[in-house]
Amino acid sequence: MWFDALSLPALIAGFLATATVIAVVGVRLTEKADQLADRTGAGEAITGAVLLGMATSLSGTVVSVTAAMDGEASLAFSNAVGGIAAQTAFLALADITYRRANLEHASADPAILYQASLLTLMLGLPLAAWTGPEVSVLGVHPVSLLLPVIYVAGLRVGGQVRAAPMWRPVSTPQTREDRPETDHEAEGSLVSLLLRFGALVVILGLAGWAMSKIAVQMPEQMGIPATVVGALMTAVATSLPELITTLAAVRRGAVQLAVGGIIGGNTFDVLFLTAADVGYRDGSIYHAIGRADMFWIAVGMLMTSILLIGLIVRERHGPGRIGVESSALLLVYAGAVAVQAFMA
Repeated sequence: MWFDALSLPALIAGFLATATVIAVVGVRLTEKADQLADRTGAGEAITGAVLLGMATSLSGTVVSVTAAMDGEASLAFSNAVGGIAAQTAFLALADITYRRANLEHASADPAILYQASLLTLMLGLPLAAWTGPEVSVLGVHPVSLLLPVIYVAGLRVGGQVRAAPMWRPVSTPQTREDRPETDHEAEGSLVSLLLRFGALVVILGLAGWAMSKIAVQMPEQMGIPATVVGALMTAVATSLPELITTLAAVRRGAVQLAVGGIIGGNTFDVLFLTAADVGYRDGSIYHAIGRADMFWIAVGMLMTSILLIGLIVRERHGPGRIGVESSALLLVYAGAVAVQAFMA
């Protein structure tokens, strides 16, 4: 194929170019998602978890599926789960930029707590599949078939949590309420807003496809394992929309959109594994990967648990005016990167 003939400098240039496209489009997506949250009445937490989470994850989905179809099981798997760890660390960066209070304190919302719990559940299933017997149905592991069912059912329950919560967080002066803006004249009709949002999503998907084709060529030419490329290069690059949209949302004061977008995107990222397992035709993808790939599932579960504790405790301020959980997230991610480098 055409990508096979590219030199290493050309591959690196192409990688950086697609990463730039993904980052720029991510800024515009945040604006449109915030407007849609107000126009539809869905709220920032649900819109961030579902609409923005899915949209910003599209490029990563394309990378994992394309890699799986090319027989690159390790790249497909590590891209999916490595992105979850990177995106959770992005919340710590957002906490640093939000100077009014700890971000987890300000974004208190039952829907966000629920989504983080759902994510922890879904991350445990691939771990169970990896440690269990090698079984498949038409080349797809039963866990891959179960993940979308849990996700869809989880979205339905999440909507109920927002519509009729059984408890509410204590409101403090630092708590940022999700109040929809009422002036939408400059935004155009809802249909035009949805069309513009959709166009941006398509661009993200095309950028993700190009990045996947480039990433497949990089391990051999750079002499590094596919797990490193997937977990630390494509995962971070395709997670740029989450970083950009999170920082942009915090600057707009839409803290529920920022936190909900990360957690929702991470939950949707678990479905990469279902799509990758379907695309991988040599059996169950969970038994075609190694310990280094599964390491990132453990990191993702650890970081999500830390985040969930921070959302429950709701510390107002911590060291350096960020939450203790944000400091812990950065330390865990940095430690995981160091471990990955050692394992490589």
